[in-house]
Amino acid sequence: MRWMIAAATLVALVGTAHAEGDVTKGEQAFKVCMACHAVGPGAKNKVGPELNGIVGRKWAAVEGYNYSADLTAGKNSKVWDEATLDDYITNPKHLAPRGKMAFPGISQAGKRADVIAYLKQFDASGNKK
Repeated sequence: MRWMIAAATLVALVGTAHAEGDVTKGEQAFKVCMACHAVGPGAKNKVGPELNGIVGRKWAAVEGYNYSADLTAGKNSKVWDEATLDDYITNPKHLAPRGKMAFPGISQAGKRADVIAYLKQFDASGNKK
């Protein structure tokens, strides 16, 4: 019984450590997003909105970007927290079934955590925190 508890604890600790995400791996993983999104100093809207300050930002908040109705419906009450971003990056059509994002999502939880860690380091101006 003790070995089962120890094994479960180890699995939980490994899962928690990985859930934090790795910024360096996230920068690499974000490259698939760069065709449509920009982040960092001078980032501009492309096919998708720029993602500076996305973690903690309200939905549909980037000036000059024409969001889908799925996202504008929640713009006054919903925020892109880490859990919501994780859900969206897993399958964008889950949160925005009629949304414009054609990307199928990232199935690997670790890779999503890495992308979120990478995005989280940028403030609304595109500077690293």
